[in-house]
Formats: sequence, structure tokens, C-alpha cells
Amino acid sequence: MGATDSTNGSIRKDHAYVLNTVLRRNKKALVHNYKYGFSGFAARLSKDEANSIAQEPGVVSVFPNPTLKLHTTRSWDFLKLQTCVKIDSTFSNSSSSSNVVIGMLDSGIWPEAESFSDNGMGPIPPGWKGICMTSDDFNASNCNRKIIGARYYPDGNDDVTITARDKAGHGTHTASTAAGNVVSGASYYGLATGTAKGGSPESRLAIYKVCYNHGCLGSSILAAFDDAISDGVNVLSISLGGDPDPEPDLTEDVIAIGAFHAVEHGILVVCSAGNAGPRYSTVTNDAPWILTVGATTIDRSLQSNIVLGNNKVVKGEAINLSPLSKSADYPLITGESAKATNADSAKARKCHRNSLDKKKIKGNIVICDGINDDDDDDDDYRTIKKIAIVKDLGGLGLVHITDKEEADADSYGDFPATIVRSKDDATILQYVNSTRNPKATILPTTTVIDYKPAPMVAIFSSRGPSALSKNIIKPDIAAPGAAILAAWTGIHNDETIIPKGKILSPYNIISGTSMSCPHVSGLAASIKSKNPTWSPSAIKSAIMTSATQINNMKAPITTDLGSVATPYDYGAGEITTTESFQPGLVYETTTMDYFNYLCYIGLNPTTIKMISKTVPKNFSCPEDATPDRISNINYPSIAISKFTGKEIVNVSRTVTNIGEEDETVYSAIVDVPNGVKVQLIPEKLEFTKSRKTKNLLLLMKLAWHAVFRIAAAEAPVDGRDTQPALRGARVHCYIYVVAFCSRKREKVERFHGFFTNNKARVLEDFSWVISRVGGIIVTPWKHLLVEFLGHEKRFGKMVGRN
Repeated sequence: MGATDSTNGSIRKDHAYVLNTVLRRNKKALVHNYKYGFSGFAARLSKDEANSIAQEPGVVSVFPNPTLKLHTTRSWDFLKLQTCVKIDSTFSNSSSSSNVVIGMLDSGIWPEAESFSDNGMGPIPPGWKGICMTSDDFNASNCNRKIIGARYYPDGNDDVTITARDKAGHGTHTASTAAGNVVSGASYYGLATGTAKGGSPESRLAIYKVCYNHGCLGSSILAAFDDAISDGVNVLSISLGGDPDPEPDLTEDVIAIGAFHAVEHGILVVCSAGNAGPRYSTVTNDAPWILTVGATTIDRSLQSNIVLGNNKVVKGEAINLSPLSKSADYPLITGESAKATNADSAKARKCHRNSLDKKKIKGNIVICDGINDDDDDDDDYRTIKKIAIVKDLGGLGLVHITDKEEADADSYGDFPATIVRSKDDATILQYVNSTRNPKATILPTTTVIDYKPAPMVAIFSSRGPSALSKNIIKPDIAAPGAAILAAWTGIHNDETIIPKGKILSPYNIISGTSMSCPHVSGLAASIKSKNPTWSPSAIKSAIMTSATQINNMKAPITTDLGSVATPYDYGAGEITTTESFQPGLVYETTTMDYFNYLCYIGLNPTTIKMISKTVPKNFSCPEDATPDRISNINYPSIAISKFTGKEIVNVSRTVTNIGEEDETVYSAIVDVPNGVKVQLIPEKLEFTKSRKTKNLLLLMKLAWHAVFRIAAAEAPVDGRDTQPALRGARVHCYIYVVAFCSRKREKVERFHGFFTNNKARVLEDFSWVISRVGGIIVTPWKHLLVEFLGHEKRFGKMVGRN
């Protein structure tokens, strides 16, 4: 996808030639023609035709039309509580208007939602070029001074009604999170009651409907980018993406392509990181010109507890309006005890389909084990699926024991279902095994405020490192994305559960990095409104460098499973809503940085010049254009993948003073892991009226190496006998630059490696040296944490230091 010749919609000669060639063969072949922000088109082609076009001069890439997917009140108040600095006139609570426009690439909008009223807003910003596309169910009056533009993109499916109206709810939810008005008394059937508001209530919304029931077509996404660039949006919020495995080549990644040209045109692009966590290296939308957002919890817990017959209460988390009595009057059984004849006991324990006896299930609350469901590669048994199984068999309720879903609180309507963590299951199982007639009840959900600790990195949030480049930390930032209340569609759909006797709620509580992305988009729009001259990279830098890594207990932020979070979990940390308006210094990542980045990942100058018309005519790739050089693009974070300690590593940065004081001095405070030395040159940065930027150099080296011998393990792994010593041992390290070794790339909560058959497969990019002989590990850190079957033990017997 190359650049256009101009900004007026004219297309390049090579673009026109190839397009005309296609249309001469088939006049109906054209699907979209991209001409405002970049040059390209989408067309119906045979494989041979696509291969032929790929050989034409000026063509950067030709690839199949991908289908991407959506990354599916209290949050803003919580973010304010987390701030360390109070600054006047920063984060907006009002419904006054600004000229900042947030473009939403999503499933459309429900314009009648109270969050999108334009009461009190001024006229549409001058220079706005967007349109309001109408349809049978969406007329011109559905656009207003809040929703100032609405477009939709036909996906070729004749069964889908073409309209900007949101039938799914996702687009309405994200739009109201980013820029919804202040609405008091919002709740989901009485839960999470409070004032609903977006991150930037004063901003305008431009809607680009690219997603339908089957997903989000890449050709439509690129068309929306192209239109948004021409329309005049300031921030693009994109809560969708592809699968992390395999990640597409950068020249075939529709979001990376569209975002690159949007950023070139001064638009900040904010994207969700994906919902494939906690497995490592699952982050998507990870190009350096994108602000990539992971998800965290807030200090509100939606609890549905279990009361046992012995009066003990076990914490559960879910959204349900259980009609059961609050007394423990209902029979309680395990799935295994209701095993069907000839069924597998393990599958019955997990409540898998066709493993349970209907007569034994009927009228009982059923305990289902979900701890090891990942072992069944061909099945996805989330709580909602197990509810369907138990409910079909006449079950009265369900207790799902799993560590995979708690922060991702789904709504189960009025069916009594709740999720219990594995650390709490012993209380339930001991009670069941202690009596011949165990009983319990599941209480309806209640809202618990000021929950601690918070934030935590949500279990579903995709993790780094980036598969695109390990020399840039991704995600960039984290924001609330678990159990977020926001506006919803006004029609009943497959994703909506309406409890008996209730009407459809105008709000919904859902989770995902889809929800965290618009939090950052809203914050960015408010920053842009207060600082209209700031570039996209300055806003990105301000948000990242002002983030916090501390929770509401004044301790380091952890993951949802309890381990201390790392930059591969949350990037720079959790957003703050005041410090980011006055960051003092920013890292301006320029288009030249991005051109050099393209060199470093292997593109040549000729291709780069086809991609962008702003490339200088005399541009050439830097000498030694290798992936290692990516660490030196002027990014607001630093990652070094090959850090062996054998030599000093130099990393340079340029900072710009945008603080209130022209004459000012900044002194550095460097906090590094033990065993690593960092020198900053200069140690002080002095700025004047005439000198707003300063270059700095960081010199990094290892202070020492420590050698540890890992003790032999005798515990079996997954029920199988170990061969010698270290099969299945999980090695954790509390550090930013680490080795990953994996048996089957299973999910992780901290950086770790797996030993198999007394040896380890180590990715070359990382700094550990793991010896095959005797399980000796050479590392610059003081201790390792080794975990066998979930039991942690520290090993610190030092056998050498050099």
C-alpha cells in the first residue's frame, strides 16, 4: 500500500494503470479504491491475476482479504484515584465541546443512546469533511453535533443489512467509553451503578462500520482508514485485530498499513493488544507507530459467592441474577460424581459434553473443574459453554473452578453460575467429601467497590514480546478493560442476555482489550484538545512516560494470577489521567524513525519510497541496518533483546521539553535490575528558550554473572514420570530481558523457560545461556524461582561468579 500523489484524492499513474488493467477484465471486480491517505485497491481476482499484479512496477504487496475480529462508569473514577499529581484544568468531566474528532473503526453505533446526545455542544468543527451515510434504519438526523460522521462498508454478504447502525453492541460500547456524555444513574440491572462517562465527553465521534457478524474485512478496514484520513479525524480507536499466530508480514497487515499512513497525516492510532493472554508473544497491532493497549482490572469486583451447608462462604465472581434462596438448601455435587456410564471420569469432572448423566445432574448445583481444560486442544470449554451443558441436563446451578476467566466477568442472566479460583476450591471439595448430603446456594451478584489489589493485568490481555520485533516493548500501555459498563445496542442479539421479567438494558458490562483501547483513545483526545499542536508521538510519549506501575495498595501491579507484572504484561504501566497532560519531556518518534525501522526489518529504500511520498529523495538505509538497531529509534521505552553482557550496549534518545518552564534542568534517576549497570550521558539535561531538544546516550553493561545449579526434581509432570532432573521445570525470572523456552507455548504469567529431557530450547534473541550439562544456568540475576507442578521453591546455591 503505497502513498498517494496528492491529498486531493488523485491516484498515482501506476495505481491507475494496474486498476484499469483489472477493470478491463472484469468491470465488477473492484471492491474499494484507496486514494486519499494511500494508494491501492481491493478487487476480486484469481490467484494468477494476483500474482501477475504483484510483479507490476510500483506494487508494494498483494495479499488475500483477511477477516479480523473484535477484541471483545467506575473505571474513570478509579483512574483518578490512582493519580499521584493534581493538575488544574486537565481531565474533563463536562459535556462542553471541543474540535477533536475520534474515529471509531468498529461495528457501528446506536445513536439513540443517551451517551451520544449533543445537548450543549457547539457547531461541527470547521474543516470537517466527513459524511453521514443513511439507510433504511439510519437517517440523517441520527448524526448530530456529537456523532458528526457515519460511514459503512459493504462486505459482499447479501444477508447483512448495510447500515451504520450497531446490531452487535460492541461499537456502541467502545464509542461511549471513548467519548460518551456524562450520564447519571447508569447500571446493568442494578449492578455497577454510577455515572457513565467517556474519556473525552467533549470530543466528537466519527463512526466507520467495518465489522459485521462474521468479522471485519481487511478491505473495509483499509477503506475506513482512507476515508478517516480525508475526513479529518484526530484520533483513531481500533478495538479489533488478527490472530497472533501466525502474525502477518508488515506489508500485508491491514491495520499496520492503514495506521502508518494515518500517523503520517498527523492522526494518533490507538489499538487493542488482543485477548490471547496470558500466553507470551500473543500481542497484536504491534507496529511501532501504533499505541498498543493491554487490559487491566479496576477496583470494582462483581461477586457471586457460594454459601456452603457448613455456613462457610467461598468467593465467586460472575454476573448473574440468581433466583436461588440465600440459604444453603440445594444439593451440591461434582461433575465426576454424575458421570455417565462409559464416560471418561476426567471429562465428567470437567463437565464436558456427553460425559454427564442427566438423572444425576437434574436439580443439583454442579461443580465443574476447569483448571486443566487447556489440555483438550480440540475443545473450548469456557463457563458459558458448561452452563449450556448443565442447564440442558436440568442442573440448578454451576460452580466453575478455573483460573482463566475470573476478571473476564460474563453475564449469565438469571442462571446461578459463578467462577471460583483454584486456590479456593479446597474449601468446597473438602466440604463435599465430608458429608453424605452436601448442600449450597449461589448468591446473586453484588457490586464490591474499593476492591484490592487493583489494577491487575487481566488474564485475557495479550502479552509481549512482540513477534514483529523484540527490540520494542509491546503492549505500550495498559488501561481498564475488565467488566466495563458502557452503552449498548437497543436490539436483542446473540450476545445479549435478558433475565426473566426484565427488559433490555441500555448498558452492558463486557471485558476485553476492546474496552481498554477506547479508554486510551478518550484520554488521548482530551490531551489533544488541551494541546492542539502536539504530534501523535508526543501524545503517545506523554501517556507512556506518565504511567504508573503501582496499585491501590502502594505495591507493584500484579497480574490477575498474582505474579508481579512486567513490561511484557502492561508496557509502561497503567494510564494516569492527569500527569499525561504535563509530562515535561517527550520522545518525538519521527517519520524518519519509522523509515529507518522499515530498513531494520529488511525493507529496501526503493520499497520504502513506494510506501511513503514523504521519504527524502536522497534517503538510504543506515549502515548495519539490522533488527538490533531498532532499539535506537526514538521510542518512549527501551528494549534490548540481545544483551549478553560481553560488551557495552549504547542506546540513544532525543527528548523535547514541552514543560511550562523554558529554562529548566532535569536530573536522571535510573532504576535498573540487580547486576545491570546503566550510565546516562549527560546526567543532567539543561533546556533553554532556544534549546528545546537534547540528545542523551545510555550505556548498559552487566555488573557480574552469577551461576546457579538447579536442584533435581522428583515430582512428575502432568502425571508422567520425569526423566532425569528437570523435565517440566518452570523457571521464572524477574527481569525485562529474558529467555523463553517452551514445551508447547503454553500460557505464562511471568517470563519463563521450560526444560524438557534435561535440555532447553532457547530463542537466540535472549540473554540467558542455559547449559545442557547438569542443568546449569548462567544469568546476571541473583536468584531464580523454579516451579514444579505449581509448587514454588527458591534455589540460590551459587557455584560460581565471574
